[in-house]
Amino acid sequence: MDSELPEVRAFSGRLLAWYREAKRDLPWRRTRDPYAIWISEIMLQQTRIAAAIPFYQRFLARFPDFESLASASEPDLLAHWAGLGYYYRARNMQKAAQSMVEAGRFPDTYESIRALAGVGEYTAAAVASIAFGLPHAVVDGNVFRVLSRVSNDNTDILSTSGKRRFAAMANTLLDPDCPGEHNQALMELGATVCLPKNPQCLVCPVADVCAARKRGRQHELPVKNRVQRAVEQHRTLYWIERAEEILVWQRGPYSRLMPGFWELPEAEQIGTLEGSHSLGVFTHTITFHNYRFKVMRASTPLELGPCQWMSKDKLSSLPLSTIFKKAQGVVSKSLRAALAAGT
Repeated sequence: MDSELPEVRAFSGRLLAWYREAKRDLPWRRTRDPYAIWISEIMLQQTRIAAAIPFYQRFLARFPDFESLASASEPDLLAHWAGLGYYYRARNMQKAAQSMVEAGRFPDTYESIRALAGVGEYTAAAVASIAFGLPHAVVDGNVFRVLSRVSNDNTDILSTSGKRRFAAMANTLLDPDCPGEHNQALMELGATVCLPKNPQCLVCPVADVCAARKRGRQHELPVKNRVQRAVEQHRTLYWIERAEEILVWQRGPYSRLMPGFWELPEAEQIGTLEGSHSLGVFTHTITFHNYRFKVMRASTPLELGPCQWMSKDKLSSLPLSTIFKKAQGVVSKSLRAALAAGT
């Protein structure tokens, strides 16, 4: 079917009027501080809004400006990021903060924000428009979906040509007088109304200029041709204690995943142990990988390999992986069950 772009002024006017009335009260929307806005955008790259809010507030309380972030120790930085995952984001933020210290200020152009470590086109456009009022449109999955529907466009949003097409469309629709508010409104519409599987067309502020709705095609769009299948994996963690210590190992500084974080050993570190018994299981998902972990209590191995004994009292001050923390929960639950049973 033919592609139709809604009349620009009508679209932007309806969108902004709706946003000013219906927007969610989120902490990063109460400030124009570019540092705080940047922190929120980095966190929201891979984290749902509801989950990000307490981390955002705790992180800013500890690191209120780029100077404090730049000078943070790695354990302190990772401990305040723990639970958000994708820890390269925290390290890149610190590199970016250190470059701000050298420059003596937060960068105030799209190009200089884009040059920061860990900042892509989307984040640069979001910070530039929201914090500095610069006319750069943001494009993400929510925006692609809205634009595909309002324009009745079949172009695959995952294709390179599709991304370029919808980015150009977003810039055409962008209100140059209030680009930050417009960008947030478009993302808000995609997140709360123009939903992937059940678009709320009856309450949509731009329904009357939506070409897909006029043709009853809102459920068919956007087009996404790439299919990613989930990978299932079963793994075993060993919970090994002596007195008030536990056997753990630390990922190296150049590890591909979570460098510097502490983990429980697996067979890769200490081999498969005989005579161990299960304390429980838990699941963990990273993008398209679904893991099922079994936590086993075991005796001290003959060889410790890369592992070392660590006082349990110190664990709370260390950057522990989410997997480690979930295993702790399994062990605690097993201990409570044993006490309740009197064993």
